[in-house]
Amino acid sequence: MSETVQQQLLHLVIGGELLDLDHVTFKDLEQVDIVGLFPNYATAYAAWKAKAQQSVDNAHMRYFIVHLHRLLDPALDTESAR
Repeated sequence: MSETVQQQLLHLVIGGELLDLDHVTFKDLEQVDIVGLFPNYATAYAAWKAKAQQSVDNAHMRYFIVHLHRLLDPALDTESAR
């Protein structure tokens, strides 16, 4: 039985309250919400969207999707751009 392993493009979803809306500087790093690590953009986006909707009443609260696969293998981005 052969199993096909799907390529992982790791994404991290984090968020927290920002000092101001002009910069990405967290108010308190100890309060940063590490939502989780996801194997692809689609699942990371779903988690990001859920957390962003939960915090809609706080204008300074922001969630982000970090493309970890770009940090782990920068050449991968260059190859896919060709």
